[in-house]
Amino acid sequence: MEVQILSLTLNLIEFILPLCYIAPILLAMPVPLCDMNLGVLFILALSSLMVYSILGSGWASNSKYALIGALRAVAQTISYEVTLALILLCTILLSGNFTLQNFNITQESIWLVIPMWPLAMMWYVSTLAETNRAPFDLTEGESELVSGFNVEYAGGPFALFFLAEYANILMMNTISAIIFLGSSTILSLPTTTISLMTKAALLSMVFLWVRAS
Repeated sequence: MEVQILSLTLNLIEFILPLCYIAPILLAMPVPLCDMNLGVLFILALSSLMVYSILGSGWASNSKYALIGALRAVAQTISYEVTLALILLCTILLSGNFTLQNFNITQESIWLVIPMWPLAMMWYVSTLAETNRAPFDLTEGESELVSGFNVEYAGGPFALFFLAEYANILMMNTISAIIFLGSSTILSLPTTTISLMTKAALLSMVFLWVRAS
C-alpha cells in the first residue's frame, strides 16, 4: 500500500512540475499579472526538479528494469540540461535581464532566432532530448528495457506519465517561442497572447513531425 501511494505521489509530482512553467510564462504575456525578476532561473530550477520524479518513479515500481530505465532517463536529462542552461545564459546577455517579459522588448526590431540561429538549432535539439522525443527516446528502448521507467505502471498512473510528457512539450515550446521567436510580437502587429500560443502550437507540430519522420 505504501509503495502504491509513493508511486502515485511521484506521478502527480511529475505531472504538476511542467504545469508550474505556467507561472513565468504568464509573466511573458503582453500584460503580465506581476513581475518575476528571476523567471529564467526559475525555469532552470523546475527543469532540474523533473529528474527526481523520474528517478523516484522508477525506484518505487520495485523493478530492476524500471530502475535501469529511470537511470538512463535521468542521465540523458541531466546531460542536456547543461546545454539548455548555457544557451539561456547567452540569450540573457542580449536581453540584459533575467525576466521573460524583457524578451518582448528585446525582440521588437528583430527576433533572436535570426542573429542566434546556431544557438536556436542547438536549443531545439536539446528540448527534443529533454522531453524524450525521437530520436532521443533512448529511455524507452524496447529491446532491452521494454518501456523504460514506466514498465510496471498501468491505468491512471501510466496515463499521468504521458500527460506529463505532453505538458512538458507544450511548456518547452512556449519557452522556445518566448526566447527565440519574438514572444508575443509579430512584425508590426499588436502584441497579443494568441500570437505566442500560435508559435508554441506550430513548434509542437514540428515536434510531432520529427517523430513521424
